[in-house]
Amino acid sequence: MDINEIKPNELHDELRTDKKDLIVIDVRENEEVEQGMIPEAKHIPLQQIPDSLNELESDKDYVMVCRSGKRSMQAAMHLKEHGYKVRNMAGGMLEWEGDVKA
Repeated sequence: MDINEIKPNELHDELRTDKKDLIVIDVRENEEVEQGMIPEAKHIPLQQIPDSLNELESDKDYVMVCRSGKRSMQAAMHLKEHGYKVRNMAGGMLEWEGDVKA
């Protein structure tokens, strides 16, 4: 199953266009998120993704984020299997150069 990827700078640009249908989900652990996450992101740890599907709207465009892009790819694959429109942020937070919130 192919998952489309988005580069961190492309996501940064999309977030600046105020897209209402774009939702960023950070799947890192709590202690990782405490070090800073994308301000617009919603935090749902990877292991909670399967139980959180009922909280996600099927008509939104999701971008999954983690530290390096591996765990978020797993989450993206899970969402895609359930019919969601989803992309993975390549390189993860290691390559994010935009603002972060603690």
